[in-house]
Amino acid sequence: MLFTEKSRRIWLYVNQHRKLSIAVGHVIVLAVLGVVWLSSAFAPAVFGALAQASCAKNDQTYVVRGGDTLGSIAAGHKTTWQKLTSYNHLSDPNRIFVNQHICIQGHGNTTVAKGGPTGNHPVVVGAIHGKGNPFPAGVCTWWASQRYYQLHGIFVPWTTNANAYQWTARARDFRWRVSATPSVGAIISLQPGVQGASAFGHVAVVESVKGNGHVIASNLNWGPDYSRITNVEFRPGPGVSFISA
Repeated sequence: MLFTEKSRRIWLYVNQHRKLSIAVGHVIVLAVLGVVWLSSAFAPAVFGALAQASCAKNDQTYVVRGGDTLGSIAAGHKTTWQKLTSYNHLSDPNRIFVNQHICIQGHGNTTVAKGGPTGNHPVVVGAIHGKGNPFPAGVCTWWASQRYYQLHGIFVPWTTNANAYQWTARARDFRWRVSATPSVGAIISLQPGVQGASAFGHVAVVESVKGNGHVIASNLNWGPDYSRITNVEFRPGPGVSFISA
């Protein structure tokens, strides 16, 4: 096929611009891939940094720590995860980030950071600490170990013979403190049949102690709301003990 000079110039022009278009296309693809990688690698940090909500004057600001869930935060502040989700305009209640600020409506303008190694109990010398939460999610033993870790930075160490009714004996085996006197942040252990506990007993974590000596404890797998974290009132007495490291 013979080219005239004009045809040759047109062909060269088209070919050069085709190569340029391909090169630009490669750059765009690489840029998109870079954005995807950065978002997947740094999304938690970015969202955590951006999620520093400014709470209203009469609200309490809660700073999310490792191990927190919206349900556990709600249980610790006598509200529900649904209310926190709505009030904080969260698109996904299962996705919160370390250092994110959660506004607790009408609880006073105080910044708190529950969880970690600080708590209400001095650690017993020689008490053995757990290395993780071995219990299946959704049962009362899982919540008690998880909540205790959130408050004190310590998981319970017993992983065998560890049904709820066995926790009092196992706590002594691992040199934890067992008492008949309630205290905020302690694990409450109920023997089977005591105050409605099942045949396997029940464990929960004391969130507050009332003036009459009764306690408000956060629970999982209790009563009809077995799949939700709920606050339930219990009273000290026979078959009830309080456990702390």
